[in-house]
Amino acid sequence: MDPVYEVEQRCADAWPAQVDERLGAWRLRAAGGFTGRANSALTCGDPGIPVPDALDRVKSFAHRHGIPPTAHVVRDAEHETAIAAAGWTVNQDHPGGAESGVLTGSLNGFNSPPVDGVAISDVPTPGWWELTAQPNPTPAQRHVLASGTGSGFGTITHSGKVVAAVRGAISGDLLHIARLAVHPTHRRHGLARALLANLATWATKNGATRCALQVAEHNTAAWHLYTSLGCTEHHRYRYWIPK
Repeated sequence: MDPVYEVEQRCADAWPAQVDERLGAWRLRAAGGFTGRANSALTCGDPGIPVPDALDRVKSFAHRHGIPPTAHVVRDAEHETAIAAAGWTVNQDHPGGAESGVLTGSLNGFNSPPVDGVAISDVPTPGWWELTAQPNPTPAQRHVLASGTGSGFGTITHSGKVVAAVRGAISGDLLHIARLAVHPTHRRHGLARALLANLATWATKNGATRCALQVAEHNTAAWHLYTSLGCTEHHRYRYWIPK
């Protein structure tokens, strides 16, 4: 199996949309507008029909589910030229940035000095929701972040308040890492590293050996953190929209 296709499929499985319809190997996804990944068509593989026709299906799907038509396209992938020729363009105004990198790495490098108050639970706590999404999550947020199996919700609690949080979801042997957040008053104290180290230990016990995560091109702090833990760039993707 193509390694880019495999990683993208595992990441999609770990980030479940409310609606996920197959079009050949493509996946048409919708989740009430919560995140680009859960509200776009993953265009890896063969859609089984000509690309312009497949993109028409993407637009019809988006219209039915009340979201903007969007294609999640791996940079320099086989369909990128055909998507451009069909009149689509990179969404330069996407809230998460026009381009993101997918980083992968071994969990062996996720080491950190111990920190008090770390916990990995099977369900998100109110404090986890408050720091990573909002105190009263929408149905779409609950579905994407908390409906899947094999998920771990990491927190660090100080004085009764969650000050750092992360989500991990295991797909096969891969740990998908997302929603890492540290409260502004507790940054630069090693909490992110400690939380990730504990998440890696939890994931290893549950069968994972490697990790993957998506980082926006402009998020230099996140790039530095994950590369310092041994992760390297696997590929990049962009969101395309009709002109």
